[in-house]
Amino acid sequence: QVKLVESGGGLVQAGGSLRLSCAASLRTFSSYAMGWFRQAPGKEREFVAGIAWSGGRTDYADSVKGRFTISRDNAKNTVYLQMNSLKPEDTAVYYCAARSPGFIGRTSRQIDYWGQGTQVTVSS
Repeated sequence: QVKLVESGGGLVQAGGSLRLSCAASLRTFSSYAMGWFRQAPGKEREFVAGIAWSGGRTDYADSVKGRFTISRDNAKNTVYLQMNSLKPEDTAVYYCAARSPGFIGRTSRQIDYWGQGTQVTVSS
């Protein structure tokens, strides 16, 4: 059974940082594109960041570009989201996502697996 398990969420003040992790029980993790999405209360789920299977290509939503960094460690079957300069509008449940083949970018619609989400709350 495939599982994506997010961790690292929490409460942080505006301007602070958090690092999210997503551990994947994918047998061929290194062949999967990975991504992060978020959903704020009353809003649709939105793309945040994506990374190719090799780590050689990334994409970011305009709202997080320059503040968030996505990375992966294929030896640990883990993808990360480093979030700096957090703003109250970043408050949301953050979800890890995986797909193969292909890439998870701002226009992607196909997702093969989702995590259960981790709450990030940024106070002003």
